[in-house]
Amino acid sequence: MADTPRGMYCRRVDIPQGELADVVKRLKRIEGQIGGIVRMIEDGRDCTAVVTQLAAASKALSKAGFAVVSTGMRYCSINEDGETREVNLRELERLFLSLA
Repeated sequence: MADTPRGMYCRRVDIPQGELADVVKRLKRIEGQIGGIVRMIEDGRDCTAVVTQLAAASKALSKAGFAVVSTGMRYCSINEDGETREVNLRELERLFLSLA
């Protein structure tokens, strides 16, 4: 992070692996859920049930995305010396809106 200029939002962050463990678990659950939705469609299940599951998977993906952005924000807003770093609010807004 030391080579990131002040006022820039981090594009790549070395987030400790444990920080995103819950997100990885959530994504693996979503992966299984998507497989279930595919099987529902292949089996000709009711459209309402399929759409309900798609909506749930979509919401779960959004939550995972917000968790990644917020975790990244914590690591990008503090430099290696522990001092606060300016965050590019326009870039941050773009990231959040991309999940909306």
